[in-house]
Amino acid sequence: MSPVLAGVLQLLALMAALALAYRPLGDYMARVYSSEKHYKPEKWIYKAIGANPSAEMRWPAYLRAVLAFSAVGVLFLYLLQRVQGILPGSLGFSSIDPDQAFNTAASFVANTNWQSYYGEQAMGHVVQTGGLAVQNFVSAAVGMAVAVALVRGFARSRTGELGNFWSDLVRGTVRILLPISVIGAIVLVACGAIQNFAGIHEVGQFMGGTQQWNGGAVASQEVIKELGTNGGGYFNANSAHPFENPTPFSNLFEIFLILVIPFALTRTFGRMVGNLRQGYAILATMGIIWIGFTALMMWTEFAHHGPAFEVSGGAMEGKETRFGVGASAIFSVATTLTSTGAVNSFHSSYTGLGGGIQLLGMQLGEIAPGGTGSGLYGMLIMAIIAVFIAGLMVGRTPEYLGKKISTREIKLAACYILITPALVLCFTAAAMALPTPGNSMTNSGAHGFSEVLYAYTSGANNNGSAFAGLNADTQWFNSTIGIAMLLGRFLPMVFVLALAGSLAEQKPVPETAGTLRTDKPLYAGLLVGTILIITGLTYFPALALGPLAEGLAS
Repeated sequence: MSPVLAGVLQLLALMAALALAYRPLGDYMARVYSSEKHYKPEKWIYKAIGANPSAEMRWPAYLRAVLAFSAVGVLFLYLLQRVQGILPGSLGFSSIDPDQAFNTAASFVANTNWQSYYGEQAMGHVVQTGGLAVQNFVSAAVGMAVAVALVRGFARSRTGELGNFWSDLVRGTVRILLPISVIGAIVLVACGAIQNFAGIHEVGQFMGGTQQWNGGAVASQEVIKELGTNGGGYFNANSAHPFENPTPFSNLFEIFLILVIPFALTRTFGRMVGNLRQGYAILATMGIIWIGFTALMMWTEFAHHGPAFEVSGGAMEGKETRFGVGASAIFSVATTLTSTGAVNSFHSSYTGLGGGIQLLGMQLGEIAPGGTGSGLYGMLIMAIIAVFIAGLMVGRTPEYLGKKISTREIKLAACYILITPALVLCFTAAAMALPTPGNSMTNSGAHGFSEVLYAYTSGANNNGSAFAGLNADTQWFNSTIGIAMLLGRFLPMVFVLALAGSLAEQKPVPETAGTLRTDKPLYAGLLVGTILIITGLTYFPALALGPLAEGLAS
């Protein structure tokens, strides 16, 4: 079988699996977030944290709860790393330096999982399982809670109440993420992923010396790493490591985990607003962009430019021979179009245009299908922008799901889409202008610029993947990328929740003959165009200096 055919068949199998899971998972999540019943373990949690799960919250209270919970998470994870040296199960590793501890704490709480350290050489069992793995669950649940709050803003009227953050957080963790993770971990263990609390072993001979391997609770962390679109690997090689991703089947299963909740949330959205066709329109938009990016990536990486490419069947540099070009390309697009950041290949070794596709996928806002929760609310913001543009074209006040998009709503949406590009471009410009940060670049010219641009794009968009040619373990990059991750995560949430509160206070507007049908293919096409033009062109000058220049020169 040719490598191209193998890649296409894997893509088709993945699409079939996602289609089978779409309806039951989407409907189940809608029931979870709409239920008034609290299970006994959930009541124990509410009692322990002193929360009243039945108390409705307006958007300022909901936002304060999100920020307070996340701030405590940053502080706890920072302190856990700082005292690692005296903890049991530390595997002999010392405490983490302050700048790296801050960067890692900000990274995992912000659902970014950017890692400027070697996981198997820095973090012991307690930090990995009690710190990083826990944040993999709750940071994903926070994103889902904010998305559900925005959906309630569309679904409710004449009230500013958006639900209860603590209830949404606990239900998302206990009823959705945890059960799927248990099943997924069993599947990964069956595939060969390790799951233990073993220490460091010296094995075999490696270039005249012994090689050290760590044990760890890898399978359980790997599954929530992908399911929660987190991305931080137990080992530095991430999902290219055989302990994390042993076989081609486990590779396809991990891609499925990355995509299944973000895609299924469109069904949840349609169910909660009472119009499934609206959810299908959002799904179609996400699907068009995802399939288009995957096809482009496979084309760039399978294109043959000389004898070496012809012999290997594509651009195999930096890719695992276990997976090949096709599976690596599918994984790469899935992880950069979501906020996952997991990698099964070396992104810096992709072709120049392939690296540009990875960058653009993140720069679109990671909304196709995006992260757990963040992809849905990012896409709904773009949907509001699209109906606003359509309203300008015909000279009428835009409406979406029975809510008028007035000056207040469009200002909040505009602030949302401007925050991340401002962070990425300003920090990249500062790093390139100052003399010291440039010493971290291992490449010069267009590729070196792409390394820096990729780092800040990944951080501010809460992705976490890296070109890996950049030495980011410095005080400058640890601090600035940490700030970019926190601001890129929580500032947009401010505007999302303020928008949700504004929408929930409105009274529904009846449809008329002039109302734009947002459940039709025409609107889906308009939404795709809006995303590519508004967000894509924002970064075009920077892309022209980096991956486009490199790709056209090769």
